[in-house]
Amino acid sequence: MNAKKIGRRRFLRQTGAALGAAIAVPNFIPASVLGRSGAIAPSERITMGFIGVGHQGGGHLLGGAWTYVAGGYAGRKDVQVLAVCDVQRDRRETATQKVNDNYREVYGDKYTACQAYDDFRQVLDRKDIDAVLIASPPHWHATMSAMAAQAGKDIYCEKPSAVNITEALAMRTIVQRYGRVFQAGTQQRSEYGGKFRRACEFVRSGRIGKLKEIYGYRDGGAIFWPKRFGKGKPVPDNLDWDLWLGPMPWFPYDGVLACHRFDIGELNWGQHHYDIIQWAADADETGPVELFMDGDRSCYKYASGVVVYGKGYPGEPVGGDGGACFVGTEGRIAVDRDSLVSDPPDIVREPLHPTEVHLYHSDSHSGNFLQCIRTRQRTICPVEVAVRSVSAVLLGGVVKQLKRPLKWDPVAEKFVGDEEANRLLSMAKRPPWNI
Repeated sequence: MNAKKIGRRRFLRQTGAALGAAIAVPNFIPASVLGRSGAIAPSERITMGFIGVGHQGGGHLLGGAWTYVAGGYAGRKDVQVLAVCDVQRDRRETATQKVNDNYREVYGDKYTACQAYDDFRQVLDRKDIDAVLIASPPHWHATMSAMAAQAGKDIYCEKPSAVNITEALAMRTIVQRYGRVFQAGTQQRSEYGGKFRRACEFVRSGRIGKLKEIYGYRDGGAIFWPKRFGKGKPVPDNLDWDLWLGPMPWFPYDGVLACHRFDIGELNWGQHHYDIIQWAADADETGPVELFMDGDRSCYKYASGVVVYGKGYPGEPVGGDGGACFVGTEGRIAVDRDSLVSDPPDIVREPLHPTEVHLYHSDSHSGNFLQCIRTRQRTICPVEVAVRSVSAVLLGGVVKQLKRPLKWDPVAEKFVGDEEANRLLSMAKRPPWNI
């Protein structure tokens, strides 16, 4: 019995000593792994892939005038960039190197390296990627968004969200079917100090009386393939020309890689303007009912009677940079990225009252996207809103081509009794890129 007791006592003394030593000598674990000292643990970061890293996509990735976050997504502590994709080798390799250099500086050797890809399908195949940011040429936007949704990725897609109505509707259906978070790159609802949101709140609260007219400063747009192309040039070794073309009709490489080389009208900037017009007119769930031309500019009318002109308001300089001028029975409001003004001036000087219309409030477009990935809530520019705003632009492109009045059914999303116009709602896609 005594031997057993001594053995037990020795055991307890030895165990206590070992425990004390373990407590006394700290085990150093990086704060970034534990999520301390302002760092976010890797398991809590949203993993992303970037598809297209030219001027626009590279700005989102590494920081640019329109990203509003120093260092872009690669500089965010709540994001881990795992993949960069571009059909131009120098772009993808340079961007990937910059991402990895940044992570090495921030995290030391405790980071997962970003990988470079030339085919976006390889990015979509990765199960460890939560979301993608698409900044490819516009003719790819809807197709890539739909395929990303099918692969289970959440999506931030640059504008224009689509280049024809049919692919826009297909993209919306697929994103909804797969339950994905979607953010359109129409960041004016979130950024610029809330000027656009306040303008829309004032209009919808009746500050200018009954809304009668809207001047969009830019009109409709579309995409159009030329009937003939010149003699081809040798394709550079660092370019996948077939993937650059994607759903476009094939034609020989001609040395031009401009994203908007096939645009008609305002396909590039138009969605910024018409996104705000839709918001102010309380038309996020609908669209025009009539379209017509005013000189060489496309225009339309809502069922409410509000007429939208694809030109500037006479004598009003504010509105040309992404904005619009809203004219009511008791005054007008003009807004763009630099200014928010009204006539009379007091309309926009008086703060919004609690009883007036308060719209979705976001102070960061990228932050709103990431937050909605975590919460599974709707973003400020979800796919339903994106499709309606880009449709307003694309319908203007149809009327610009036909140059005659058209009637549109915003519920069926077809032209009324007009097969010629309805044929312009879609374009043939090169296999295998149908959606």
